[in-house]
Amino acid sequence: MNEEIIKNIIENREQDGLLPAKLYLVPTPIGNLSDISLRAIRVLEGAAEIYCEDTKPLYSCHEHNERQRAEEILQKVRSGIAVAFISDAGMPAVSDPGERLVRVFSENNAPFEVLPGANAALTAWIMSALPTDRLYFSGFLPRSGAERAAAIADIARAPATSVIYESPLRVGSTLAELYEKLGDRPCALVREITKVYEEAIRGSLSSLSLRYKDEPPKGECVIVIGRSGEAEASEDEKPRELIRMLLSSGCSTGDAAKIAAFALGGQKNRMYRLATEIGKEY
Repeated sequence: MNEEIIKNIIENREQDGLLPAKLYLVPTPIGNLSDISLRAIRVLEGAAEIYCEDTKPLYSCHEHNERQRAEEILQKVRSGIAVAFISDAGMPAVSDPGERLVRVFSENNAPFEVLPGANAALTAWIMSALPTDRLYFSGFLPRSGAERAAAIADIARAPATSVIYESPLRVGSTLAELYEKLGDRPCALVREITKVYEEAIRGSLSSLSLRYKDEPPKGECVIVIGRSGEAEASEDEKPRELIRMLLSSGCSTGDAAKIAAFALGGQKNRMYRLATEIGKEY
């Protein structure tokens, strides 16, 4: 909970009915308190009641009581009250309570509003420097068994960059398991997003699993995984550049492949395939 922000807002609440009666899902900072938006502050100050995971001077609404709270909040909104809902940090309903609230309001045609704001998955996705045209978000993987195996299989099939949340204590073992099940893909470990020690460690599943095998990273972590085929495309970048240069200087396809294989230590068959493909451009 962003206690400093919430404490100040509670002290400055404007319970004068300025906000229309509806449910407001309000994102809060995931680290840097400056990431709270002016709109979020206005809604939290203007709402008659605030529900959250914590129970400080607010009403609790967490994964264990969300179903019951949803009906309660629905009735309050219908009676003309503006209700704000916040999760512990970040965007409500994204790997946090809030999904059931939205579903209940949607099924009952009751008004609700979602404010944009801080989100670890989207921020890590961009920080990873992996393709951002398509995203597969898996949240926290199941801890074990068939459900975990199915979740990893879904990542294997996804034609998109995948994002998962993970405890720092399990990062090493999870990366090793992903490497075993998915093969060596480009990936990034993004940690402590928006905080002082924020960083993105980019590499491959194999290299990062070795890096964190015995010493876990510190802070909250997000793992971003490239889609199938991206590792091979990345490995082809240097050979393609060299082969283009050789072909443009007059080398034959076969000679260009041999020189590239010798210079870069690659397989001759792979270099010949690339040289043949690139040769069509000349």
